[in-house]
Amino acid sequence: MSELCGVVSRNGCAETLMFGTDYHSHLGSQLGGMAVLGDRFEKKIHDITQGSFKFRFRKDIEEMHGSMGIGVMSDSDAQPLLIRSRFGLYALGMTGLIENKDALAGDLLANGTVFTESSEGGINAVELLARLIDRGSDLVDGVASVFDAIEGAASILILDQDGILAARDRLGRTPLIVGERGDDLMVASETIALISLGFKPVKELGPGEVVRISHDGYRTVRAPGAAMKICAFLWVYTGYPAASYEGIGVEGVRERCGAALARRDTIRADLAAGVPDSGTGHGIGYAAAAGIPFRRALVKYTPGYGRSYMPASQTARDHVARMKLIAVPEVVAGQSIVLCEDSIVRGTQLANHTIQKLWTSGAREIHMRAACPPLMFPCRYGFSTRALEELVARRAIRSLEGDMAGNLDRYLDEDSPEHARMVEWIREMLKVTTLRYQRLDDVISAIGLPADRLCTYCWTGRACGYRDNA
Repeated sequence: MSELCGVVSRNGCAETLMFGTDYHSHLGSQLGGMAVLGDRFEKKIHDITQGSFKFRFRKDIEEMHGSMGIGVMSDSDAQPLLIRSRFGLYALGMTGLIENKDALAGDLLANGTVFTESSEGGINAVELLARLIDRGSDLVDGVASVFDAIEGAASILILDQDGILAARDRLGRTPLIVGERGDDLMVASETIALISLGFKPVKELGPGEVVRISHDGYRTVRAPGAAMKICAFLWVYTGYPAASYEGIGVEGVRERCGAALARRDTIRADLAAGVPDSGTGHGIGYAAAAGIPFRRALVKYTPGYGRSYMPASQTARDHVARMKLIAVPEVVAGQSIVLCEDSIVRGTQLANHTIQKLWTSGAREIHMRAACPPLMFPCRYGFSTRALEELVARRAIRSLEGDMAGNLDRYLDEDSPEHARMVEWIREMLKVTTLRYQRLDDVISAIGLPADRLCTYCWTGRACGYRDNA
């Protein structure tokens, strides 16, 4: 995953940019970068795995002088990059995933293009974007050509002498919002960065829209498209509780998801709890609808451990999962607990650490409730999950059928015997008393957007008319 932030301020942008980017720390934990333009470009990129973004950049901003800048937090490519092109010198950052990166890079290499940046042994996706952009008649046309060329998704910030070009990906899977604070302007992936720094959100970019942000204000230079497929997982898990997308608040959606789980439930428990942090809202909604107390059966030791799905290795993920959550024995002991979680991805951390801590603390029953359907497909548009074998639902199917695909359509049917067998296999693996998943219709209803405006690919394998039974 990654995020974007850009600031235009005549009084100097560096400090505001640093804090604005840092407010996206829940979206990226590996690499952070800033580029600021004053008399010249100044760029810094740091490894942020062992320290927060603001900690790594607090001394840099004393030397980064300029009225315009962009910041990026990424889990893959070093960025932003400074690009020298026929359009002049500019800084470029992106969020998203280019699925056909290797094919596009191969075509460019065959035509004599030289790549100088690398990412995990491969070509840096941001540099690839730059080479694609440079084929346009101007920067805006170049961005439009990128949208046509790539498979996947890419939202983009470009910093040049005229200001910042902000481009939301073609089908709007990842948001970009413009805010005002007096004469200052900010564009960010999340509304919390704007509001927390005193900016009033004034415009949410539409799908494929490109906006020019400068000292003269902001204006659309490429109109938005009609079709949208914003990521539904933003509300379920990825987004910060105080954030909103398309005017719909994250926490409210999570509470409605929890309430929907409760309305379909048949068990009677003593209390509801959530797996911190993103499971908390779902647990609150469940408790209110079920008429039982919400209590903190689990608490986080420190936010500094971050999100356990982000680290690249299973060993690192297990370490974070083991250390960050602590059970509260006086809440747990002897109790029948509904434990709400945003999703169940791999299931290993949940089984080996979270649930085990509750049993060790004396839980009488643990009723696991996931606030979305089983994750069945690796995300084609971001970095949440990149391999089928990581998904516990696919492991269940492989165990039950003898291969990864199996009778997949039946397993996708929430009312089928095959789906029930898959859920039971996962329940046994997790070692919980009961397990239920949210139904897709209830997730869509909780968000409140029409189904055809949402990307639900990770649950259904369907997006933009695309169907993948891999």
